[in-house]
Amino acid sequence: MNSSDSNELFHQLRTALDNSHPADWDDISTLLRHVRNKKKPALIPQGENPLEVFAKGTAFLTFSYGIDGVSIEISKYAQILTDLFAPFGKAEIHVIGGKFYPQAKSVLSADWHRHRMKGIDGWDKWDGGKWFEALYQQEMKSHSEESNLLTKEIYKQAVSIAKRLGKYFIDNHISLVVPVNIASNPGNMALTLGLVLVTEMLGIYVFNSNHDFYWEAGKPPAMREAGEEPGVRDHFFRNMANQTFFSLFESLYPWNGTRWIQVNINARQSRKLINKFGLQKKNVFEISTCISDTFLEPYKREDVLDIRLKMGHILSDGHEIMHPIPIDEHLSGIDQWMINQKPVILASRSGISVAPVSDDLLVLLQPTRVVSRKRIPKNLKLIDALLQESALRDDFENNPNRQLILHITGPTPKEHQNDLVKVLRAYRKTIRGLPEALADRIFLAFSVGQENHVSFDEKGFEPLTIEAIYRMADAVVFPSETEGRGLPIIESSASGTPIICSRYKPIEVFNDVIGEKLPEEMRIRYIRFPGGKFHPEFLSEVSDLLLNTGTRKNLILHNREVVRARYSTGALKKKFEQLLKHLYEL
Repeated sequence: MNSSDSNELFHQLRTALDNSHPADWDDISTLLRHVRNKKKPALIPQGENPLEVFAKGTAFLTFSYGIDGVSIEISKYAQILTDLFAPFGKAEIHVIGGKFYPQAKSVLSADWHRHRMKGIDGWDKWDGGKWFEALYQQEMKSHSEESNLLTKEIYKQAVSIAKRLGKYFIDNHISLVVPVNIASNPGNMALTLGLVLVTEMLGIYVFNSNHDFYWEAGKPPAMREAGEEPGVRDHFFRNMANQTFFSLFESLYPWNGTRWIQVNINARQSRKLINKFGLQKKNVFEISTCISDTFLEPYKREDVLDIRLKMGHILSDGHEIMHPIPIDEHLSGIDQWMINQKPVILASRSGISVAPVSDDLLVLLQPTRVVSRKRIPKNLKLIDALLQESALRDDFENNPNRQLILHITGPTPKEHQNDLVKVLRAYRKTIRGLPEALADRIFLAFSVGQENHVSFDEKGFEPLTIEAIYRMADAVVFPSETEGRGLPIIESSASGTPIICSRYKPIEVFNDVIGEKLPEEMRIRYIRFPGGKFHPEFLSEVSDLLLNTGTRKNLILHNREVVRARYSTGALKKKFEQLLKHLYEL
């Protein structure tokens, strides 16, 4: 499409949006049906290779970018497309979000164009959480004044977003948009509505990537069985009785657009979109993840110690020996710490030191953010159980130099501060229940997504990588309750680190990641976190894993070969090529 046609199309977009004034949710639904059914402009000239057109402008869109699982997957997808578009010259990849955290620079390539847009972050960061609360946590009766006022407010924001996205898309020749979780997890309804309006009116192709849906770990209270615990996403059903609102809501998550395909991360999600929500099977797909070759590179013990030394500098603000902060001191200042979230290592009291390169140091790694569904306190219960009665307790008593760190890699979202406090209190409870000689050797660390430090330059250190952080651990602990995929299982296996994990929900997603239905040689081996009490057999198995390098070696060799066979970049690239072909044939 030439420049004059693009400008005319954008003018039509602005005029149409300015002339629409919906009074209630039904009016918005009617408008969306109209724009969906309207004839779309031709973005790909006849005879031209669609990949060549997409290479000139492809945009990823999500709420924010950091070190979280969604950002990491976007990075993989963007790199796959960069490689796929390479035959047509330099790929113009754009990443658009409401916020870019400092940690994003370790995930996003410097070659990709960043664009921060005001008002498109999610949850409590969406205008201070005002609209999120109004839609999902307060009652909004059908056709009430409050409901109609919210209609106008959300639509006004959506129009602003659509205009700004439209201008950016036109100016940068964007013909393909890859929203990730925008039309599946309702953190910002105005953003989803704005995205639908602009892509339908401009005829842009949408590769809609869904990692989490609102109905996963969420349902109306009336649908819960006796004794069933509330779900973490129940609030999205708060105004289900407002039928005009909820009808629009369901149509947006996800939007069944003219040039949209749905790309999910597991088959369970796809079945529900087809069987419950009526989307056409031909436009619903799954896509796996991939592991870069760097995860599978060989490494030695010396490399592990080098990684631990670098992480020690990050946790201790540039020092070779770490001097942890007392847990009580950290807890008392947690409100202030949440503002900046600097890496920190905690201990039972002051005056204790930790040498990161000590051969007597054990590291348990939870490579996640601090949110309740990750169940981090379960790790502390495990440590407590191990140090009450197991071979690890004997080892600690026989070796006065033995120390152990539970290391959490990700930051704590503002809305999950209470979850962090629960982790800190669980740590304090654990060490208070141990003899002082043991309590002084158990530590809790938070690197909050940091993989670099100012001291690295003067010491000639290269920044850490994701795979390196996995390698510094003796074992990965992953007691998560629910997951859309469960990437730490795959990444730890590729990195050569054994994993202790729960059989999270949905169980079929867990089984798919592990390879439960595959031949044994193609299944990832793991130690299972029990649902309840830690039995002696489990504690013995974990102790043996931590203390016996031979046990770890057998797991490592097997799991790395499984990942190499099942999660190669070549397989993901081929899948993307197939999906894009289907998309531009719509």
